[in-house]
Amino acid sequence: MTTKDWIGRTETVSDTVTPTPYAALSATLDRPAERPEAGTPLPPLWHWLYFLPLHRQSEIGPDGHARRGGFLPPVPLPRRMWAGSQFEFHQPLRVGDALTRTSTIHDVTEKSGRTGPLVFVKVRHEIRRAGETAVALTEFHDIVYREAANPDDTPPEPRPAPADAAWEQRWFPDDVLLFRYSALTFNGHRIHYDRRYVTEVEGYPGLIVHGPLIATLLLDLLRHRMPDAEVASYSFKAVRPTFDINPFSVCGTPSADGKTVRLWAKDHEGWLTMDATAVLK
Repeated sequence: MTTKDWIGRTETVSDTVTPTPYAALSATLDRPAERPEAGTPLPPLWHWLYFLPLHRQSEIGPDGHARRGGFLPPVPLPRRMWAGSQFEFHQPLRVGDALTRTSTIHDVTEKSGRTGPLVFVKVRHEIRRAGETAVALTEFHDIVYREAANPDDTPPEPRPAPADAAWEQRWFPDDVLLFRYSALTFNGHRIHYDRRYVTEVEGYPGLIVHGPLIATLLLDLLRHRMPDAEVASYSFKAVRPTFDINPFSVCGTPSADGKTVRLWAKDHEGWLTMDATAVLK
């Protein structure tokens, strides 16, 4: 069986939008932490607080993720990263909603990169309110697997971030911020909290800031600069890892017609680390 044989595989998970995770993420983002009332809309991407991966401890692999070969294909490459996502927000999700998420392996692509073989897995998630056929949220999740670090690898040429930010917010990604986000999303991936593992095994210089956290911070910036805006679609691509050893910034600039917002993250040296676009209703 090859990884291509996983295309079309599905799984369905149900959950209820409870108020405590909402309040906990608010506190983590340094916002007021009141538990919201039933009917309160979830901000975009906060559905990641639900449908958590509940693998038994005995099923966890050496990197903190579930061992390979369950729903996701058994890719043998050791390093796994969240490469990007695309979203369509059809209907709002609200506190108190009972939801069902159907996930499908949409595609598996094998490529040869600068540092060796790469495998890209694209997963499609469709979220519906329980008992409804209409999809409330469509998400495509891009995962990349790659070889272990080699001391002789040449890092890719960095890209400068745009210099025309209308908004900018600086973040200091300390261990507590990364731990709290890992806990909220029940993410056991050791690159986000185990400094010895991430530096000695995977060869990175520090703890890696979660791609989904940065993507959430970008939309949080938009939400608080344009509080009346409604997001119709959103996409982001991870360009370069962000490490906890230096601060980073999230930035944004609305288009002249107000229909789209260019969003990006940059490291302390001004290099682009995440590129994103939000389309407004």
